[in-house]
Amino acid sequence: MGNTINTKVVGCDRSRAAQWANYAVKTGLVVSFVIALFVPLAALEGKAMGLRAPLFLAPAVLVPVIARLRRWEPYPHTADALLSAPFLVDTLGNLLGIYDRFEATDDVLHALNWVLLVAAFHAFRFRAVDDRRDALLLGYGFGAIAIVWWEALEWAVSTDGFGGAGALHLTYGDTIGDLVLSSTGGLLGSWLGLIWLGPRRS
Repeated sequence: MGNTINTKVVGCDRSRAAQWANYAVKTGLVVSFVIALFVPLAALEGKAMGLRAPLFLAPAVLVPVIARLRRWEPYPHTADALLSAPFLVDTLGNLLGIYDRFEATDDVLHALNWVLLVAAFHAFRFRAVDDRRDALLLGYGFGAIAIVWWEALEWAVSTDGFGGAGALHLTYGDTIGDLVLSSTGGLLGSWLGLIWLGPRRS
């Protein structure tokens, strides 16, 4: 590992801001699902929150486990927070009924969440790799693959109607729009991740 990236990541992940941001995101995510699963809210009808819970909470649990097993030092608070943030944003959008009140919410959050997701990808990657070559396109590709599989999962859930998820009413136009918006957000997230989280150019 190069000295430049090691110094940069240590400074980022040991800052109190990164640590508290991570704790805040994870606490918000857990509290949101406790409310979603145990408080009957009309806004959550047909949103399959029971299916979302294990999927959305998995990264928040797995990252600390992997970090401990691999003895990551310092702990990747920045990457951890960025990875959980899209799931918190999506959950709050449903919990607060924003998706139902504003038609453009789904489009906006598809783009925003992929900015965060791909930035998280770079935050993890630059812990061990200080090579900037092709990093922009690598992050872009990761984001594109992620949205393809996300849309495939949504289609499968909507088709089976699991947990009332048939209410998603997915259409071909929705899918194409989500693919374009999320991959574009991923490109922006890759660029921002490269600037803010990557090693400085020599």
